Amino acid sequence: MSSQNTKNSNEGVNMRRVIETPNPNARLLEQILSRENMLYAWQRVKANKGAPGIDNMSIEKFPDFARAKWDSIRESLSDGSYQPLPVKRVEIPKPAGGTRPLGIPTVKDRLIQQAIAQVMMPIFDPEFSDASYGVQAGTVCPWGDL
Repeated sequence: MSSQNTKNSNEGVNMRRVIETPNPNARLLEQILSRENMLYAWQRVKANKGAPGIDNMSIEKFPDFARAKWDSIRESLSDGSYQPLPVKRVEIPKPAGGTRPLGIPTVKDRLIQQAIAQVMMPIFDPEFSDASYGVQAGTVCPWGDL
């Protein structure tokens, strides 16, 4: 952040004026990456189960991976260099016949998406009720009071 000296027009006293505005996202990122938020996000991802993504890492294997790699994952999220992996595409049968495409993100990407949603949803949709349903049909949103 830089500043420059300016003169107060009324008294001629030097004041410092901030030229660059602070980054409003810095605090949000702290909230997203907080231990409490990440643990809650993990509980949600684990409870949803789901198939492995393109990296073939299962929900069961993820905790060991996360313990070993969390510092570098967190750093890449903090410095903006994190890149999610491609989504695994599968075809699932439709009840009336035929199939429909389904995208399966990696467990790591699902965890990060969940952590972001838990912080952002109350900001962008503060009226979201605990009894409302989110993107996935039948998934109750419990983070209304974060």
